[in-house]
Amino acid sequence: MVADVAILGAGPYGLAAAASLRNAGMTVSVVGRPMSFWERMPVGMLLRSPYAATSIGDPRGPLSLDAFASSTGTTIGRPMPLEQFVDYGRWFQARAVPDVDPRQVVRVERDDGVYRMVLEDATETVARRLVVAAGISFFPRIPPVFGGLPAERVSHASAHRDPSVFSGRRVLVIGAGQSALETAALLAESGATVQIAARSTTVNWLGRRPWLRKLGPVSTLVYAPAEVGPPVLCRLVEAPNLVRRISAGRRDRLDRRSIRPAGAAWLKSRVVGSVPILLGHEVVAVADRPDGVAVRFSNGRETVVDHVVLGTGYQVDLRRYPFLAPDLLTDVRTVDGYPVLGRGFQSSVPGLHFLGAPAAWTFGPPMRFVAGTSFAATELPRVLHRPASPGRKRRVAAAV
Repeated sequence: MVADVAILGAGPYGLAAAASLRNAGMTVSVVGRPMSFWERMPVGMLLRSPYAATSIGDPRGPLSLDAFASSTGTTIGRPMPLEQFVDYGRWFQARAVPDVDPRQVVRVERDDGVYRMVLEDATETVARRLVVAAGISFFPRIPPVFGGLPAERVSHASAHRDPSVFSGRRVLVIGAGQSALETAALLAESGATVQIAARSTTVNWLGRRPWLRKLGPVSTLVYAPAEVGPPVLCRLVEAPNLVRRISAGRRDRLDRRSIRPAGAAWLKSRVVGSVPILLGHEVVAVADRPDGVAVRFSNGRETVVDHVVLGTGYQVDLRRYPFLAPDLLTDVRTVDGYPVLGRGFQSSVPGLHFLGAPAAWTFGPPMRFVAGTSFAATELPRVLHRPASPGRKRRVAAAV
């Protein structure tokens, strides 16, 4: 059977897309382990996104966070604990996409406009369109200065599920965004001796204008529900089809202004006064020595620690998706690693669509967050009922 759509990935974007497309009457197959990226995140992590921006897909529908809380009798924490969000994702999947195929994809082929996902046991999923919703786990940002060091000395923050493994060890966390700051807090609370180093000269904390939230109807004009970006500007940010129409240069400035490194207001008390923060400290050299990792900064200062954790975020680059081989990438128009997309998240290859963070260059910052699943769930059915243009035979071999 040839499905209308195959979705690669079963995180929030893949699940939201599958649910909305099935509601639109399309046959959809989904391959991927549900919520796999989220279930690997650190124990004790809290979501930075506000409650209103944490529903998968329609925030007012029967699969919303409100519906989950009501159906299961769950009281949702604010901020929301990671474990509750994973439970919500699995609840959503069980009701909307119970037939997710968790097997590994080893090859993707395109033959005369029909996509084939070849699974680990050599069986295939065939569809007229392919939606890639594979998340950001392939994109950790590793600054070049740390390249080549062993994983037991330097690792990305996303590599650690249990912060307690660093108990009693000296750890340096690099960065001044939510990932770095929360990682440092969790490590310190788990018994590690932690310090933070960042090249920025200040730490930005969100929610520093509480009076703006107490102006009644005016506050709704100042803040959009997902609160991605500064006051007022976030209203533009949460109009993805409008963002898509502005110039690339303005989109780039909008992106930088909206997702600059910052920590949630509720995190500040767990960091300030508890974890030393070295601001204006850019790492220029790193050496693996018998006594630990020697880190030298641009100001000449040096520190030696047992481990360095990189809270340096993610950098989208389609070349790092192992299921996209070079011959397919040749046909996907990209800018700085991001695919250039049109309506319905379609790339320059007919019938090939990208959701989540890879869509941020085109549709703006919300695509980096769960909040963007609402737009994806409404935009895809509007466009995907149209037939994809037939293409020449194309084979994409890779391993996931």
